[in-house]
Amino acid sequence: MPDIVLTTLNAKYAHAAFGLRYLLANLGELRDRARILEFDINQRSTDVLEAILAQEPKIVGVGVYIWNVTQATALVADLKRVRPDIYVVLGGPEVSHETDGQEIVRLADVVITGEADLAFAAVCADLMETSATAAAAPAMARIVAAAAPRFEQLALPYDLYDEQDLSHRVVYVEASRGCPFHCEFCLSSLDVPVRNVPIDHFLTAMERLLDRGLRRFKFVDRTFNLNLNVSRPILEFFWRRYEPGLFLHFEMIPDRLPEALREPIRRFPTGALQFEVGIQTFNETVSERISRRQDNAKLAENLRFLRDETGVHVHADLIVGLPGEDVESFAAGFDRLVELRPQEIQVGMLKRLRGTPIVRHDAEWGMVCSPSPPYEVLRTGAIDFPTMQRLRRFSRYWDLVANSGNFVQALPLLWLDGRSPFAEFHRFSDWLFARIGRNHSIALHSLAEHLFHFLIEQGHDARATAEAIWRDYQRGGRSDLPDFLRPHVPPPDRDARRSAISRSPKRQTRHLSGGV
Repeated sequence: MPDIVLTTLNAKYAHAAFGLRYLLANLGELRDRARILEFDINQRSTDVLEAILAQEPKIVGVGVYIWNVTQATALVADLKRVRPDIYVVLGGPEVSHETDGQEIVRLADVVITGEADLAFAAVCADLMETSATAAAAPAMARIVAAAAPRFEQLALPYDLYDEQDLSHRVVYVEASRGCPFHCEFCLSSLDVPVRNVPIDHFLTAMERLLDRGLRRFKFVDRTFNLNLNVSRPILEFFWRRYEPGLFLHFEMIPDRLPEALREPIRRFPTGALQFEVGIQTFNETVSERISRRQDNAKLAENLRFLRDETGVHVHADLIVGLPGEDVESFAAGFDRLVELRPQEIQVGMLKRLRGTPIVRHDAEWGMVCSPSPPYEVLRTGAIDFPTMQRLRRFSRYWDLVANSGNFVQALPLLWLDGRSPFAEFHRFSDWLFARIGRNHSIALHSLAEHLFHFLIEQGHDARATAEAIWRDYQRGGRSDLPDFLRPHVPPPDRDARRSAISRSPKRQTRHLSGGV
């Protein structure tokens, strides 16, 4: 039985806990005495506790994040009730800041703030010695501030992904840590300067993952395109080893895409690359207020390049509720982004993450956020609560209709003739909520029917609208003509077969033109 259990509650089963693997890889002499147990937030706390206690550990290390802090608190509370002799060590971004007053911190024996890759091993060694000498456990949580390690000090964790991970889960990798920018809503603004993994060492690890059959890599670097001496060799490495099915996800700085990086990006076929691009706001006054530097003209040029000259799938982010940004300003930014044609626009509600300096705007700009995870904005001086709720529904419906890729031909019908995409989709969002009263558990068939009826009510031609929705409906390989379309669309050819476009993930594939 292991003396140390490393555990966390992932948001979904498909997510592999990257941080736990780093901790295990760097346990040194204690590595053989440790084991990772992963769970997800939908599992019952008592079942998770039973699985952990079955290992008979002396130490339980728990990764705490914004998505699992509520469930993790319940787990730690139950663990301490049943086995108060087991040491509980916490780490992760949710317990790295504002530890005073957190119930989970009060319950734990040790809390490691910051990057715990090396500090966890030292804490475990100390606790093992304490246990061996029969010393009493600490009465209150002890806070250990971890020094940020250099990559040269770390063992990389990639060999700890097992065959199940490689076949069925999201595999995370990183070529760097940190961020040089100071956007006040982001925890990365608190990071030390960017540190890069020695490139040869990193690429050797990636080669081993490729050799083991991994084809989908999710890079967690905040600023992948910051350093050409890192980003270009990585793209060239994967291009030399490209084969169908390879998929790479990167987070990119939106206004930095020099020709030296454009050239290798152009080589990849459609669907092989996904760039997550944080736009957040086009309002330059708001950007300055939150210490965000961004060249909007250069950003627009780069997005046009990606859409017109590459096969990159672009996922762009906008934030609702930034200090001083009203609905009109957000709408103008949204319309501007739609015009630049990213495949996905993630409309996110501002979250007041622990430790972020955006709290300095609370009084002046009337910022009110929920005190409970995920700490989303409730209202601001520029957007009242009822309006914020409508925008929250807008965000959810946009994800279901637009980002899903299920309506790539029907959706633009909403804003024909130069109408505002924001205004028209906002109208549809309000109409849909008035009809169904929810923003979840909506079957695709039902969503398609509602969109059809809304477009007809807005004066669109029934046959043209039905044909667009039918083409979209078939995009995911469906051949059952919905009843509401039958009066307007001829029956499908039952012998027709959908051609394969790509081996990219399904959501990205649906955005490709000519998908049927």
